[in-house]
Amino acid sequence: MKKIYSLLLLVVSYASFGQTVYTENMGTPTATTSIATNVFQNTAPIVYSGTADVRNTLVSSGYTGASAGGNVFINAVDEYFQIDGINTSAFNTSGLQLSFGVNTPTAVTNVLLVDVSTDATNWTPLTYTPSATGWTLATITSGIPQSATLSIRFKSTSTAQYRVDDVKVFNLNASCTLVLGTPTTVCNDVTQGIDTYTTSITYTGGGSGSYTITPTAGTVGGDNPATVAAGTILINGVSEGTNITVNIVSGPCSYQANVTAPQCKPVNPLPYYEPFAYAEASSLGNSQQWTNNNTGDNIIVAGGALLPAYPGLTPSTTGYANYGGDGIDCSTAFTPQSTGTVYYSFLLNVNSMAGVTDVNGGYIATFGSNATTLGGTLWTKRVDDGVYNLGIEVRTATGANTTWTTDSYVNFQTVFVVVGYTFGASASDDTVSLWVNPTINAAQPAATITDTHTGTDLATISTFLLRQDSTTETPSLNVDELRIGTTWAQVTGGTLGTSQNTIAGLKMYPNPVSNGTLFIETTANAERTVTVFDVLGKQVLNTKTSDNAVNVSSLHTGVYIVNITEEGKTATRKLVIK
Repeated sequence: MKKIYSLLLLVVSYASFGQTVYTENMGTPTATTSIATNVFQNTAPIVYSGTADVRNTLVSSGYTGASAGGNVFINAVDEYFQIDGINTSAFNTSGLQLSFGVNTPTAVTNVLLVDVSTDATNWTPLTYTPSATGWTLATITSGIPQSATLSIRFKSTSTAQYRVDDVKVFNLNASCTLVLGTPTTVCNDVTQGIDTYTTSITYTGGGSGSYTITPTAGTVGGDNPATVAAGTILINGVSEGTNITVNIVSGPCSYQANVTAPQCKPVNPLPYYEPFAYAEASSLGNSQQWTNNNTGDNIIVAGGALLPAYPGLTPSTTGYANYGGDGIDCSTAFTPQSTGTVYYSFLLNVNSMAGVTDVNGGYIATFGSNATTLGGTLWTKRVDDGVYNLGIEVRTATGANTTWTTDSYVNFQTVFVVVGYTFGASASDDTVSLWVNPTINAAQPAATITDTHTGTDLATISTFLLRQDSTTETPSLNVDELRIGTTWAQVTGGTLGTSQNTIAGLKMYPNPVSNGTLFIETTANAERTVTVFDVLGKQVLNTKTSDNAVNVSSLHTGVYIVNITEEGKTATRKLVIK
């Protein structure tokens, strides 16, 4: 199950004690990519070549500056990765150094050959010794030539597996004393809108000279390294989702910190209802309700209602989630639960089981304590290209540990599934039950199947994930009308979409809008907050009003998402501007 999970507040930083000449983080490929087609950090005059490839698995970690994105994978005799066009002509050889992240199974000298050249023909070997196996940062302090056409080559002499990342050439200067710590980020607010965050970068070695601090976004604050020997640099007011680079220059010395932005997503109260009312063809993880947890193909919002409908359930007509194969997992957070039974339900429509050949199947939805500690998993397993079984598992084990339905289900049939995770009295006695096509607005019946185990239970449940695994485990499917709650009625009521987390009597018209005025009416007609987002999730309008008329004349032609909050209840609608 090849998944690359990243922490929500992942940050990357590195400092060069002098002038950075060249740095490369191998980009952010979504799958295994050839050197020729990979999008690297640098472009011309830098040229990349080689017989190795770039991967997004086993990402770099454990050393300062580990970018945790793509890395070059080398695993055959004479397989190589070559970088041409680095210009070190402005620096003396005595001060030039090379560092790079290397993942190696053995920590011996020159386990992976590193050569340099000034003409890409005649090569000189360099000497280094990794400090340990796995990911480490190797630094070569001599032998880097002064040249306008420096080439660096990483080459294998065995079939062992090596990985290379975060290649950097820099000029060391003893006068460069500033040392940057790892940046941290904190959201300034967590709302349904686009919030801002603050980055803190601790440092030592200041107290003299002059420094110019230039972030790619935000406002500089905090301590001044010119006058404070050890302190914290602050970068304020950066929009969530916007990564920044902070460049610090003092004479011949340059330093850099790369910051991956946090996602300031709200925690939803229960019961929770998701009609997928987002712009058609938008990425679900870019909405304020959902978070992308890894890399790969996006979960996409398709327009309209999921067809065919399920008897007794009034579905939304605003959209549904579409996914399948090797891609991104999306999660949505809610108030943590640790007792009783927590349920989720949704409409499931499988498009195709073709190619889903894993004999254990794969799970498509799950609860979790976080994005990686999962339980209450819902599985599909291929019978043939048009037929499948459903299964459940208390945690994420496969094979004999998954309990499967005896009935089979066919493609393009809308199935109503309900999963309940029940906490037990001990640390290994939780149970999970599955109901397939229960009657709407009725008492809880006997479960279709129930799964038990003797492993470690979830301590809490606070997130729900839609999950894409590999193309052999995840079918092409659609999901709509997601409900999460702590009672059976909360997840099986036929009119939940208009009675639980929505606003009574809500009307929004006209739609499309062509004259610049949108009208919103409710039963209460109380003061409400109206927030409008574009398809990229950017907030484009926010107003608080007691009037029915909302001025949207500033919006350009296109599709938008409108969040309406009144008396503690929130509704989401799609808006078209003509």
